[in-house]
Amino acid sequence: MKTIEVVAAIICREGRIFATQRGYGEWKDWWEFPGGKMEAGETPEEALRREIQEELSTDISVDAFFCTVDYDYPKFHLTMHCYRCSLLTDAFHLNEHEAAQWLAKDELDTVQWLPADWQIIEALK
Repeated sequence: MKTIEVVAAIICREGRIFATQRGYGEWKDWWEFPGGKMEAGETPEEALRREIQEELSTDISVDAFFCTVDYDYPKFHLTMHCYRCSLLTDAFHLNEHEAAQWLAKDELDTVQWLPADWQIIEALK
């Protein structure tokens, strides 16, 4: 089984957590933390800043490592490095996602998260 290594941003603001809804692919319409695949030679922090710029046209501060999630999807193994982050500006644009929400901790269960992301949700509660 192939392994895919990705990074994810847990973007927090005023007690709320930023969630994005996938706009493409096999998991279209499911919710996730924004981020993506690491490229050769990148640190996780560099990859996260690049991915957020590509996906949301904004800059972030990578504040602290949160956790690493390992999850077996049917077709691949996912290793996801998750970091607490902050937006450096209030402006962003959804370039790849079809929707986004700022969720309070007690609202995290109101969207359909990707299976691997549930480990993050549980840790955030």
